[in-house]
Amino acid sequence: MSNRFKPKYNIKKGDQVIVISGEGKPRKNDSGKTEYKPRTVLEVIVDKGRVVVEGVNIVSRHTKPSAQNTRGGIIKKEAPIDISNVMLWDAKAGAPVKIKRTRVEGKLVRISKKSGEVIK
Repeated sequence: MSNRFKPKYNIKKGDQVIVISGEGKPRKNDSGKTEYKPRTVLEVIVDKGRVVVEGVNIVSRHTKPSAQNTRGGIIKKEAPIDISNVMLWDAKAGAPVKIKRTRVEGKLVRISKKSGEVIK
């Protein structure tokens, strides 16, 4: 991405999101309903348009013993996924929601399109 225009995303660190496509996508159960499991965003990488979500896209990394890690071995950690593959979760609506931004008292706030509530 160019440095001239920095993209603005509606997802921030600490938000509850669900994965709508890819590895962590919820599956349909026997009754045909999709069960969503909200997860926490650990990091947002704005330059690359990616997010690190808790418990999604786990990768194994083989490390050598070092001064910090004397044992070494295989470490499992979350890898980033594209920001377009996640959607913000609204606890009040109990569903994934789209966001609109409006100014309230001079501050830009995120508002859920389903419930109309301000997202902190």
